Amino acid sequence: MSALDRWRDRLGRRFARVATTAVVARPGLWRLFRSPLRAQFDWLAGGWEGRRGPEALIPVEAALARVQSATRALDLGTGTGKAARVIARRFPEATVAGVDLSPRMVEEARRLLPADLADRVRFQVADASALPFADASFDLVVLMNMIPFFPELARVLEPGGAAVFASSSGAGTPIYVSPQRLREQLAPLGFAGFEELTAPPGTAFVATKSACL
Repeated sequence: MSALDRWRDRLGRRFARVATTAVVARPGLWRLFRSPLRAQFDWLAGGWEGRRGPEALIPVEAALARVQSATRALDLGTGTGKAARVIARRFPEATVAGVDLSPRMVEEARRLLPADLADRVRFQVADASALPFADASFDLVVLMNMIPFFPELARVLEPGGAAVFASSSGAGTPIYVSPQRLREQLAPLGFAGFEELTAPPGTAFVATKSACL
């Protein structure tokens, strides 16, 4: 990586942190951050798969171990599809939809998808703030290093379903939302059963949408 690329990478991390903090506090600001973030992740897509090793998946794997079952899963901010592949392996009866704002990330995810998962995993370009899915389409929603749009997440998750939030580097992850903030945003939407997990080098958070809404 050249000096210019390293500088751009550091700047991108800072921008992702600023965007996350701003959008979680004021979702209306997403319209200002959407295009720059799409461009940033389009630029990163070619080398994204190899930026982190298997340790980056430890938090999401630990959280999925707390989920009893899943048949229709959604991976929000799928990137190159790493978490989507983990979900599909963990739940061999499940279909998995991976969505990302970045068209180039989706291209990479499709290219890297193993043939044995091709009939159960699909990827598409979509904005997590306005998902192209019907209400209660999924019984599991996973966000790994992803800005959450809480009302939309709650809309597509069926009652009794689980939401998983994983941060590969814990609070040091550029796109990070604290457990306290997750509780504050999810509880009014009917989520409970909160569980915080420490899974070095990262953290995870699991919540269940009430079946009695």
